[in-house]
Amino acid sequence: MRSTTPRAALRRVAGALAAAGLLAAGSLALSAPARAAGPVMGFGGPAETALHPYPASGGPQRTSVAITVDNPSRDEEHGRFEGEYTVTFDLGGIAGVAEAVFGTEDGADCEITGTTGVCHDTGLAPGTNPLPELRVGAAAGSRDGDSGTIRVTGTADGAAFAPFTTRIVIGGPDLVMERAPLEQELEPGRTQPFPLAFANHGTRAAEGVVLTLMYTRGIEFTERYENCVYREDDAGQGVPVWTTALCSVEGSYEVGAVYELAEPLMLRATQRAYRDTLVYRIDEAGPGARGAQRAPGARSAPGTTGNVLTLKAVPAVPAVRSSDLEPADNQQEADFSTANTADFAAYGDTASGLPGSTVGADIGFRNEGPAWIGNLRSGDPVATVDFTVPEGASVSAWPGTCRGVTADGQYREQQAGAPRYVCDTSMAVREDAGLALHFDLKIAEAVTGASGKVEVRGARPRDPLLPFDPDRGNNTAALVLNPDDAGDPGAAGGSTSGSSGGGGPTADASAPAASASADATATAAPAGSRAGTGGRLAATGTGAATAAGAAAAALLAGGVLYTAARRRPGH
Repeated sequence: MRSTTPRAALRRVAGALAAAGLLAAGSLALSAPARAAGPVMGFGGPAETALHPYPASGGPQRTSVAITVDNPSRDEEHGRFEGEYTVTFDLGGIAGVAEAVFGTEDGADCEITGTTGVCHDTGLAPGTNPLPELRVGAAAGSRDGDSGTIRVTGTADGAAFAPFTTRIVIGGPDLVMERAPLEQELEPGRTQPFPLAFANHGTRAAEGVVLTLMYTRGIEFTERYENCVYREDDAGQGVPVWTTALCSVEGSYEVGAVYELAEPLMLRATQRAYRDTLVYRIDEAGPGARGAQRAPGARSAPGTTGNVLTLKAVPAVPAVRSSDLEPADNQQEADFSTANTADFAAYGDTASGLPGSTVGADIGFRNEGPAWIGNLRSGDPVATVDFTVPEGASVSAWPGTCRGVTADGQYREQQAGAPRYVCDTSMAVREDAGLALHFDLKIAEAVTGASGKVEVRGARPRDPLLPFDPDRGNNTAALVLNPDDAGDPGAAGGSTSGSSGGGGPTADASAPAASASADATATAAPAGSRAGTGGRLAATGTGAATAAGAAAAALLAGGVLYTAARRRPGH
């Protein structure tokens, strides 16, 4: 076994679900640690796992049951548990129902004897650590609907483990979302129908379903529905980037049947669209879903009091392949490209001071729109502010999101007094946002009109152009120290600040105003510091954080609902 970071563990635990973009809410459970003299480790994993029934010929199809162990310490430097520990899997509860084996690729010290699996290892990093992969398949002679439990316990000198139980069941629904025929090259304002459809290829009916729609800032549905709950996802940074609609529809969705929306949804590219993503998913409803709906801290709003989103059955098609037998095929995604632009306008500043004094300067850029820009797939920064320090001055404090480099942009160990600083945005920049950066500069020599360049460019130095920004004329501005007049420092909106004798800077009324809801203003770090707070625009994406944020949204039930679902022809 091996330890890993929480993010790596999340990817491992999620498996195919994380790759698909959503985790099934209510499908993960955690053991409840009790009080102990030493650290108490908690196990985690799926509350229930559905298995394909034992086949008429060939071997069983095995499914991974990803169990993790959580070290409650969050001290990355000193919180590691260094001792030896043993994890025991009691498989007696699934005897005659399922059979389990450990994955061979882990190289772990694990063995199954009879109905007991035992793993030995040393060391648990703070946070979530994956245990060796336990692969489970239906046992010969088991029947659809059979179930049992696996109990996981642990022992170690100097630590305790809270026991954990996970349920194994044979058979279940297998909801498969079909790919919708959507136009993906769009124009602002373009509206198109979204004919969503799904099928059940499992062994039993799904009792109620939840349709999850996640869409980025540049696209929207023209109507909101009474049986849907809508949530804005700002990734915890105050800038909404994703909207999630969770629509609950009652009814029995039979094996072999295909269902579609009674009326197609209408999807529109807004005036701020550029590169956008739509995720659409289907899950069986259940108690876990209702719990997710009532989860504390969930910021959501009901739909309108008008129309109800409904489903209807259509003629079945051959199979293309909660406790869903194949959760990875519950979801589809579509990426859209809209013919649009954004205008990133740099701004500089002016400041004056005597030799030996320290002055403050505020620089950065604003997105004048109309498009929002996001790199949600890659997670890469949207842009970089590249600042060259004016002659006669050195930087004594800088934003924590900036790094000092050499004059030609290479790595530099000493961060204070660098001739140049580069500051990345996050992976999303809203259409009314920007990046505001504050620097403190110590004046060594009062050079009249000393000018430093402020440039907003692509995040890769070898590819500095911003492909979405055709107006390159305002991508640069100047930071001018000790100007010979009060002229414009070459900024798209400027400010004047100054100090003498080490006094604090004062900002002119013409300083560019940052939108409180969209801009994250970077604070300066102490001299010699490489880290600080602020400086990055709020962002979101489809990586582990977005997947975890969408977990509670993947299942939702309740409300006054209606369905036109019926049994497939011949039933």
